[in-house]
Amino acid sequence: MDLLNTLVDKGLRRELPTREEALAVLATSDDELLDVVAAAGKVRRQWFGRRVKLNYLVNLKSGLCPEDCSYCSQRLGSKAEILKYTWLKPDDASKAAAAGVAGGAKRVCLVASGRGPTDKDVDRVSETISAIKEQNEGVEVCACLGLLSDGQAGRLREAGADAYNHNLNTSEATYGDICTTHDFSDRVSTVQQAQAAGMSACSGLIAGMGESDADLVDVVFALRELDPDSVPVNFLIPFEGTPLAKEWNLTPQRALRVLAMVRFVCPDIEVRLAGGREVHLRSMQPLALHLVNSIFLGDYLTSEGQAGTADLAMIADAGFEVEGTDTTTLPEHRRQGCGEADAESTAAEDADAPATTVPTPSDETRRDLVSVRRRGAGTDLPPNA
Repeated sequence: MDLLNTLVDKGLRRELPTREEALAVLATSDDELLDVVAAAGKVRRQWFGRRVKLNYLVNLKSGLCPEDCSYCSQRLGSKAEILKYTWLKPDDASKAAAAGVAGGAKRVCLVASGRGPTDKDVDRVSETISAIKEQNEGVEVCACLGLLSDGQAGRLREAGADAYNHNLNTSEATYGDICTTHDFSDRVSTVQQAQAAGMSACSGLIAGMGESDADLVDVVFALRELDPDSVPVNFLIPFEGTPLAKEWNLTPQRALRVLAMVRFVCPDIEVRLAGGREVHLRSMQPLALHLVNSIFLGDYLTSEGQAGTADLAMIADAGFEVEGTDTTTLPEHRRQGCGEADAESTAAEDADAPATTVPTPSDETRRDLVSVRRRGAGTDLPPNA
């Protein structure tokens, strides 16, 4: 297929595809799916070999968020029966993180619900970062605390945070449809503050919220413009009790096409398979490893993932290897801070490109696949790692 040959050539040169080419990837048929995966896999292997980076989530504060993000089980007004608790003590958070590190995680992601941290919250998280780093040599720590105020990014960096996560989630044009308590520009500003403070930026998206192909391409191109080091790709988990509970729009094939499109647009960036992979990819998860080079180990914030041992077995069975702490994830040219300096962008703005229709949800949705987290942080039960 000429399209795939072109995209592989561009990916190997770190050259951006056009918006039209990215849309074409999402429009490929199921009959072409393995060709798409194979093509994107060549780009993935060029920059990351067969390594898979493992990340582990610790939910520092769960539920009761004042923001109204429609996709979130922790949102204002959510009736989802999730765990709700206030801040974990630094020692408890460090113990939870240690379980993930023992399971092979290279990065620990500290997440707290809420609009953004107070200065006292930053102090608390700083203590947690110090505790984790003292007990786990070589581990990376990423903070995800919401919108940052002036000076907070610098304080987190001084405390030892290696990265900061704040996702764009969807296109700027449709952002107001999923959230009204803050806007797209607020999220962009927080990512830029993290970068300015010297932290590695982590910012991604959520697919499956009823968006069009054009929306998906828009948010991925917006991410590429921000140039984060890591792009997590989440697939909506339609929690009962949230406004998007009925949005079952994804098939495993659709999810793989989304991942392939992200890889072509972000060839040398860490692409992370994040929340919802078990729900939507199901038995096709191993194919996704040919597209992404990073996954979460074990459970998520408010939902349970597959067993950590199953994650490790899947990686080994698919012929990949877990990336150790002695290996740097990003290619050398990105580590030197010149990720796009010599990569000519051929992205063509195509405002008139048609938006494809959103798939119609099936009458036979698998609601049994959503399993609310009842173990690990905030409980007396051991974590899944």
